[in-house]
Parts: sequence; structure tokens; C-alpha cells
Amino acid sequence: MAISLQCFLVLICISIFSSTIAATDPPLTLDYYKSTCPNVFDIVKKEMECHVLSNPRNAAFILRLHFHDCFVQGCDGSILLDDTIELQGEKKASTNGLNSLKGFRIIDKIKNKLESECPGIVSCADILTIAARDAVILVGGPYWHVPVGRKDSKTASYDLAMENIPSANEGLLSIIAKFLYQGLSVTDMVALSGAHTIGMARCESFRARIYGDFEATSGKNPVSDSYLSELRSVCPAIIGSGDNNVTAMDNVTPNLFDNSFYHTLLRGEGLLNSDQELYSSLFGIETKSLVQKYAADPVAFFNQFSDSMVKLGNIMNSDRFINGEVRKNCRFVNT
Repeated sequence: MAISLQCFLVLICISIFSSTIAATDPPLTLDYYKSTCPNVFDIVKKEMECHVLSNPRNAAFILRLHFHDCFVQGCDGSILLDDTIELQGEKKASTNGLNSLKGFRIIDKIKNKLESECPGIVSCADILTIAARDAVILVGGPYWHVPVGRKDSKTASYDLAMENIPSANEGLLSIIAKFLYQGLSVTDMVALSGAHTIGMARCESFRARIYGDFEATSGKNPVSDSYLSELRSVCPAIIGSGDNNVTAMDNVTPNLFDNSFYHTLLRGEGLLNSDQELYSSLFGIETKSLVQKYAADPVAFFNQFSDSMVKLGNIMNSDRFINGEVRKNCRFVNT
């Protein structure tokens, strides 16, 4: 009964805010830059190829940036803004890992290329959205069409970054509520979580997990015990010690976009509490079924991930189309 009530309250919140931010059908088109910057997709692709081939981790950096951008004020490039005297950005929010987000220089380089080709035309929000798609493809993931025409925000919201972005130790029901608020379903949530197949996590984010219920979910067996010992060697129990040490969330194929992440959850070895909750939570009847489905059927995972990424990229703040801009420098609002 409590779960139903929570879902009901979440739906009320969605109805209140859906006029402002939602994963609906914004005025975006595939050919928005056809006449003004016809080579935009090729330029982004070429730059992403260079960066991902030189370091596969760059794919995860860009994908994470896109997700964190869209969950705050919609996909408007607000995550890219630096702090100034007049503006507090989102980069230092704890949900963004206190400046642990990376990939900004890649976006800067792409922006510089596009400003040389077609100055003042392509928004930073569109660059990040296209780059996220190309990043996934370059590490073996699926293709999806990217509608474009987004505008860049003139504001950022540290407070919304703290409120809207799920944290590593958050409970399943709370995470579901945050996705529903964005107009994304439980299915979208489980599919998009599969992006962690190429991600790395900081010790600070998984310490509670490996010194908490990891043994309970993984069971006592030599393989899991060995993995847990390895994780604890990377991440000491003492808070403040090794907080920035990192390890892969998918320890089998960390640089390949595949469905291995879901197999990790089936083994009870999810690195983050928030990930393992998808399979092990008492409230996760639907999420557990989806984890099992995507573990068994990589094609189903790829198809749903593509669809969910389009929905994620379509989370818009309608105000941006009226008051937004195309930044000359992705880190600063135009003067």
C-alpha cells in the first residue's frame, strides 16, 4: 500500500511539472542543421573517434556528462558551465562527484571545431547529445538517431543537481521516483543503468557497498570473495583514505558496451548499492525481471537502450526555446 501511495505522489509531481520539463516530443528534428551546418554530425564523430580510440574511458565520461546534464533543467548544456562571480555551476555538486565529472575538454575541442566551420550555429547541448551517441557506438554499443535543435541555458542549478541526480547509495524507490519525474519509465531506468557497463566508480561511491551487504548479495564463494578482496584493496574502509581511487563497474568487459553489467547484478556483485538494488531489492519485482531479460537478451537491451537514450535526450525545458542561446564557449554564458 505504501508503494502505491508513493507512486501516486510521484505521478502528481509529474503532472505538476510536466509543462516545464518532460521527456516528450520537443521541437527537435534530424535535419535541423542541414542548411546551416551540414557537417555537424561528421565533425562530432571524427573528434569522438580520436578521443575514444586514444582512451576508451572517454566514452563513459561523455555519456555520464549527457545524463547529468539532462536530469537538471533538461538537456540544455547547463552541466558544462563553469562557476563565475554571477553564476554557481553544477560541477561541484556532490551528486556530480565534487568535480569528478570529466570530458569537458573534449566538448570544448568539438565546439572549437564547429565554431570554425559554422560559427554561432550549433549549441553545446546538441554537441553533448550527439557526442554521447557516438561514444557508445565507438565502444561497441547501439546506434540511435539524434534529433537536434536544442538551445543552451543561460543558467545552471546546483540545487537541482543535488536533488534530481540519483546517488550511488540511494534506495530503489527513490531512484524510480527521480526517473518518473523526468518522464522516464522503470524500463528506461533499468536500460539506462546498463550504461554502467563502461563506467568507473570512485571508492567514495562504493565503499558503503563493499563493507556493507556485498557478501550477502554475492554469496560466499571463492570467486566473489576474491573480487571483494580486490575491491577492498582499492578502497580502504577508512573514510578519507583512497576516496578518489577508481575501479570498473563491469569488471569483466570494462571497455566494451555490452550486457555484462546485468550478469554482474545476477551474481550479486554490482559495485554500487543503487545498481544492485535493481536486482536484489525487495521492492524490485519489475526491475529484477528486466535485469534478467537484458542479461539473457543483448539485442533486447540494445534496442531498449537506444529508445531510452532518445527519450533522455528529449527531456527539455520549454523556456530554453524562448530564452536559450547558442554559446560561443560552452563553459560560459554569452556576454
